[in-house]
Amino acid sequence: MSVGSLDDVRPGSLLVAMPALTDPTFAGAVVYVLDHADTGTIGVVLGRPSEVRIGDVLPGWSELAVEPGVFHVGGPCEADTALCLATRRGSTPLPDDSGLREVAGAVHLVDLDSDPAELDGEIGGLRVFAGYAGWSAGQLAGELAEGAWACVTGIPADVLTGASGPELWRSVLRRQSGRLAVLSTAPADPSAN
Repeated sequence: MSVGSLDDVRPGSLLVAMPALTDPTFAGAVVYVLDHADTGTIGVVLGRPSEVRIGDVLPGWSELAVEPGVFHVGGPCEADTALCLATRRGSTPLPDDSGLREVAGAVHLVDLDSDPAELDGEIGGLRVFAGYAGWSAGQLAGELAEGAWACVTGIPADVLTGASGPELWRSVLRRQSGRLAVLSTAPADPSAN
């Protein structure tokens, strides 16, 4: 089943792994797209909490992080790199040195080198990701054509949701229409049907 095309991929959209995607790194994954260009696509896998507490690595940021206050596994690329996403409360223009860069709507990338105290009250919560998911030029187009991914519209709450794994995957699909919504009710193991 192929839903969506490369034209649908943009910052803020979600790539939802379809049952045809058997790569264990991405099976059952929901990826929030951060950037998409002719040169490739970058995103973070949502809903994969780790055991590493943010306060143990980035103590200044732990007060702004949503529960459970741990790093999430953002993907297999550069796993020692931290990316931070936050939802912003306001809509007034930000100064260039605010430490926030808009991804899509209320979702912003956070500069972890900035002062977290300056963002208190400005953001509704944040999540820190270790690593990211990346596709080189043409790679994602091929995977979409093979039916490995569905591309759907994301919402800011997706970034901070407490849902993980199959629960997140099903909740994203339930918001869709047609075949994708029906897929949300399928058993994890089709042979058990």
